[in-house]
Amino acid sequence: MNHEEIAKKLQFPSGKLRCVIDTDAYNEVDDQFAIAWALRATERFDVEAIYAAPYYTSIFQQVLPIPDQVLKSMLHFAGTPGEGMLNSYHEIQKLLGILEVKTEVFKGSERFIGNDGAPVESEAARDLVKRAMSSTDTLYVLAIGAITNVASALLMEPSIRDRIVIVWLGGQPTSFDKATEFNLMQDVTASRHVFDCGVPLIFIPCMCVASHLTVTREELEKRLIGKSKIGDYLGNIVLEQFKDDQVPTTARLMKKLYLGGMDDIPDETADGYATRHISWSRIVWDISTVGFLSNPDWSASRLEPSPVLGDDMSWSRDDTRHPVRVCHYLSREYIFGALFDALSRK
Repeated sequence: MNHEEIAKKLQFPSGKLRCVIDTDAYNEVDDQFAIAWALRATERFDVEAIYAAPYYTSIFQQVLPIPDQVLKSMLHFAGTPGEGMLNSYHEIQKLLGILEVKTEVFKGSERFIGNDGAPVESEAARDLVKRAMSSTDTLYVLAIGAITNVASALLMEPSIRDRIVIVWLGGQPTSFDKATEFNLMQDVTASRHVFDCGVPLIFIPCMCVASHLTVTREELEKRLIGKSKIGDYLGNIVLEQFKDDQVPTTARLMKKLYLGGMDDIPDETADGYATRHISWSRIVWDISTVGFLSNPDWSASRLEPSPVLGDDMSWSRDDTRHPVRVCHYLSREYIFGALFDALSRK
């Protein structure tokens, strides 16, 4: 497709959408919300399949010296990408049982794409190729993990670019110095291919965009827990992380890792100021993809040249490149209102 054709594919879609979800579902507590919401919102989404994406937690320790106990308080441990994928596969099956719905589930990649750029064959990648080629109707790919499965499918069969639209939560705003973020940095080769190959892409950055989607204890207890089986499950897995003593460490880690280079005030200055009072909330990042496609009034986005992702996860700009749609804002109030309504139904 030329630039004009890509731009046309990236207009807000009407009607009921064919979609698949590519997810590292066991990683933390946000994928489960997105999966459950999309499956409950049957008036908008026809979820044809769910793919288990790889993840591994020690990737953080390659960037910052993070104690194991801090990592385990934030994430569910996976020692290898394959272990993370299998954990996610089982979590998807568990969610489907709680929801009492059926959809096809496929195992994804057991490793990330290497420096040679060769695709990683998996059930998920093969199914995405087959499903995309099976119909002329656009297939929306809601990607909420490392983009390995999706990039592998594009490498295996490049012509699916004309038949899919990817909605990916990953990376940081292009105004940042670095794109460093969990989904993106696990497989930089796959991430770069998605930005480079010309596939229609709706890009949802994490900090300052998806990071607005926070939920409080009071909201979970009032709007979700006690309303339905899935509401109980999702609400309680978040409440397990409501521990005040973890907040300062997690906040400092988030600032160093995800906001690196965006602050010129030295750590020594902050060390002289005590944080005594905390109002706990939890970011539910991955619902951003479902929320974006649900209603155009719930977000602000625009077409921009696809950003150039460097080996060091730096951003650069080339105005001659094909367009992607970049999300710059998400309405927390609208999105959580719809989420709670969908998940509180028995």
